[in-house]
Amino acid sequence: MRYGELKVTTTEKQNTGVRSSEAGQRGSDVRSDCWVKVTPTDSGGLDLKLKTKVESMYGESTRTMIRDVLEKLGVRHGAIEVEDAGALPFVIVARVEAAVRRLGFDVGEGCVPEFAAGTEYATQRDRFRRSRLYLPGNGPKFMLNAGLHGADGVILDLEDSVAPPEKDAARTLVRNALRTIDFQGAERMVRINQGQLGLEDLDFVAVHNVHVVLIPKVEKPEQVVQVDERIRELLSAKGIDRPVYLMPIVESALGAIRAYEIASASDKVVALTIGLEDYTADIGAERTTEGRESFWARSQVVNAARAAGVQPIDSVFSDVADMEALRQSILEAKGLGFDGKGCIHPRQISVIHEAFAPAKDELEKARRIVEAFEDAQRRGLGVVSLGSKMIDPPVVKRAQRVVGLADKTRGLQ
Repeated sequence: MRYGELKVTTTEKQNTGVRSSEAGQRGSDVRSDCWVKVTPTDSGGLDLKLKTKVESMYGESTRTMIRDVLEKLGVRHGAIEVEDAGALPFVIVARVEAAVRRLGFDVGEGCVPEFAAGTEYATQRDRFRRSRLYLPGNGPKFMLNAGLHGADGVILDLEDSVAPPEKDAARTLVRNALRTIDFQGAERMVRINQGQLGLEDLDFVAVHNVHVVLIPKVEKPEQVVQVDERIRELLSAKGIDRPVYLMPIVESALGAIRAYEIASASDKVVALTIGLEDYTADIGAERTTEGRESFWARSQVVNAARAAGVQPIDSVFSDVADMEALRQSILEAKGLGFDGKGCIHPRQISVIHEAFAPAKDELEKARRIVEAFEDAQRRGLGVVSLGSKMIDPPVVKRAQRVVGLADKTRGLQ
């Protein structure tokens, strides 16, 4: 089953007037997920039928949890069927809530779990973002151990990896994942949808300790401003005083032309990235490994990001089997000035980190510059020199970044 195939349907039996709703997935190949069907009635209490692989250990506690969730959501009478394929509690709760929401029940904020240990760590504006791993927002099995892969960022995706009929269920799952899963220090990111649908996505993620929101297919700064304002409203309503940063994605010719306006649209923008599949389709070119067709747009993104004081991040590399081609793509991106690259498979992460690491001679030179700078500071000198050469502040700043990147890379090995 592919990423976008969670079955979430609402059906009406016209001959009996019985209305039911389903959420989740079931089948012999399903793991870490569950399927839920809710058919409300006017009386009779809750008739819950649970089929679970862990009946002997967790059957009764799972039944109690499901009943409690239904009670909180306002479902007090009805037939409920659940097939559990090893789903964790936050997944079961999300699937039950999604099924109830699709029935039209007013559930308010829903059944929001408490923050689990290891989920409330913060991020920093200028942290390293060499790698960001995309995970389908409706696939819990991909989320559970995502932090173990060591990516700088983990993206729970609500856009391209989620089929339109399933986006509501994915929102609930992503919200619960943000509050429940320890991503081992990885930056917690969510890619929302376009336009109004994306603004509605924010209702489910903005206040749940998401660090960075990725905004797809941005073509004008107003799109960034809309997202920023909506996030600020949601945080303010909850009294939350922490930033949610933004990463706009340039995916069209118009977006590339307006890259600087987009990158500088909000003080919450920390990075600007490019999506080459949509960009090459927009300009009518075939995407190649060499990337000649996207050279101008990628350079535009780098220059716009640097001018706006944010990080330029390269697109994903779509061939997960060709590690050498990935390495060459990274080296090219690094040569253009990019700070990081997207990942669609965990095996790409180590290659990205290694290729973005400073070369030996680059690191040695950077360390000499940093040492000269620190020596000048200790001596109260306003001028930094290395041998007979004067060192300008931008050169010192770059050297410090190179040394920091080397230390970061070594610490993750």
